[in-house]
Amino acid sequence: MIKVHHLNSSRSQRILWMLEELNQEYEIICYERDVKTLLGPESLRNVHPLGKSPVITDDGSGEQILIAESGAIVEYLLQTYGKNSSLITPEPGSQQERDYRYWLHFSEGSLMPPLLLRLIFDRVKKARVPFFVKPITKAVADKVLYEFVNPNIKRLLGFIETSLEGKKWFLGDQLSGADIQMSFPLETIVASGLIDDHHPYIQSYVELIHQQPAYQSALKKGGKYDYA
Repeated sequence: MIKVHHLNSSRSQRILWMLEELNQEYEIICYERDVKTLLGPESLRNVHPLGKSPVITDDGSGEQILIAESGAIVEYLLQTYGKNSSLITPEPGSQQERDYRYWLHFSEGSLMPPLLLRLIFDRVKKARVPFFVKPITKAVADKVLYEFVNPNIKRLLGFIETSLEGKKWFLGDQLSGADIQMSFPLETIVASGLIDDHHPYIQSYVELIHQQPAYQSALKKGGKYDYA
């Protein structure tokens, strides 16, 4: 049985979606974020030292396998359970496989870091500090956001928008693990109001994700999720 250690409103929601697409039975072990720090609880560190989600365990092969990090989990699930699923299994060495791996790693390697920086500096601007320090912290945060973070996000969104033009999914007409991996950052982008009329393909893409029956099923099972 696969067990998913699931933190509310986190990357682990996309793992639930993938398991639904693969039509696999699984058990959800739920954890709640700290409302102030947004970090996972201490109990999650008992599963993995970093205390992050998603983490899965799988004893289907007779041994207990533990895997952390979304990309690694997506690859493991596709290799282990994807043979007869509707998800694309790219031909090794093909351009499709290269595209698949690119988007699988782009999600966390290129797209998420500036989004996290934006979240951090927005929190810095709102943080409680002595009144005489507030103008300084706000000015520093605004400068970093204006000169570095926001231009980087704008460039990334332009690239994604161009890449989705004329496509249903990132690899074409069929859903892949790369789409599942890309879902979380793009959902957060849309929910945060970071796209506008210049990004119709991203908007349509996220709407298409939310229309998938397997996605809706995962949403019902996963509990609170701020980005759907």
